[in-house]
Amino acid sequence: MNINQIAKDVFSIESKAILNLSNQLTVDFEKSVQTILDSQGKLIISGMGKSGIIGKKIAATMASTGTPSFFLHPAEAYHGDLGMIEKEDRVLLISNSGETDEVLKLIPFLKEQGNTIIAMSANSNSTLAKNATYHLNVKVEKEACPLQLAPTSSTTATLVMGDALAIALMNLRDFQERDFAQFHPGGSLGRRLLTTVSDVMKKDNLPIVAIDSSIQNIISTISEARLGLVVVIDNETIQGIITDGDIRRAMEESQERFFSLTALKLMSKNPKMIEGKEKLTVAQELMTKSKVNSLLVVEKNSFIGVVQIYDLGV
Repeated sequence: MNINQIAKDVFSIESKAILNLSNQLTVDFEKSVQTILDSQGKLIISGMGKSGIIGKKIAATMASTGTPSFFLHPAEAYHGDLGMIEKEDRVLLISNSGETDEVLKLIPFLKEQGNTIIAMSANSNSTLAKNATYHLNVKVEKEACPLQLAPTSSTTATLVMGDALAIALMNLRDFQERDFAQFHPGGSLGRRLLTTVSDVMKKDNLPIVAIDSSIQNIISTISEARLGLVVVIDNETIQGIITDGDIRRAMEESQERFFSLTALKLMSKNPKMIEGKEKLTVAQELMTKSKVNSLLVVEKNSFIGVVQIYDLGV
């Protein structure tokens, strides 16, 4: 038995199932997207078993991309949680067969309340499809499971259809990185988009030397600050920057007169600078464009800190 071949067969079967979804799209997809977009309420998603697990992921994707949404377990809904669904809400019911009893029991209430029902199933003639306002067909030719029992291709197709809904809504809402970050303040993207340079910069015991500082003083200051650089300042104005790389190159190129060098001879003029109020994304873009790992942070032309690539959380 070739284990890798089994994996390749699964990939092939499920990828074909995904590609075939394009052939099953109807105007109901567009109408589903539009009704969710026009809604003044939330998108409630419900399903049993594996469909429910996929529904939870779709709800999470929707909620993080600008569409207020949450998952409601159909059995719990039928035993009191229906009160969570308001008249303005749109409801997405997921059932591969379209005949899941716990899901079907929700329909009378939803119709009575006037909720728009979007069905996602593999059977356009199912009870669920016939009682929905719109139907999204997620039929697959076969499951990746050799017994054709475990939901595999079908759950993948359902997840992808949910992703298609979410991405269509994102585009229509013109949902941008900054919007995404608002819902992910704890993630790396949220941190870079919402955090300012002054929030993460190093501001204590800054490595500063005078323009006539000796090489010995420069090396000592670099070692003490542990930032791999010193800033050359004269009359409270930044004149340049010296990195440990500059020191190494000077040792190779000026061996005989190395210890007679001063900051003026070693420094690189016009170092890359950024204001403390800028977001980390701006700092990252500047570092990438300039091919540097450190930026000098300034405020009204005064040196107030150093921000490095390691501070950005990238």
